[in-house]
Amino acid sequence: MARVIVDVMPKPEILDPQGKAVHGALPRLGFTSVTDVRQGKRFELEVPNTDAATLDEVREIAGTLLSNPVIEDFEVRVEAGA
Repeated sequence: MARVIVDVMPKPEILDPQGKAVHGALPRLGFTSVTDVRQGKRFELEVPNTDAATLDEVREIAGTLLSNPVIEDFEVRVEAGA
């Protein structure tokens, strides 16, 4: 089995209140070197192989179920060693 990772992030032009909340809390906790935070989602999918057809299917899943293409971008990648 192989593992494919789908990272979903808000598009750059979309406000990210969760990321802003984390960013605002960091200085209060003593962390001062972070200049911005964007919060997203990570999905790990177990697949039998990582051939082109399987990765195309994962991209279709990511675009229709795992993300909202109006406000989110996604990236599909095969986990190292898979």
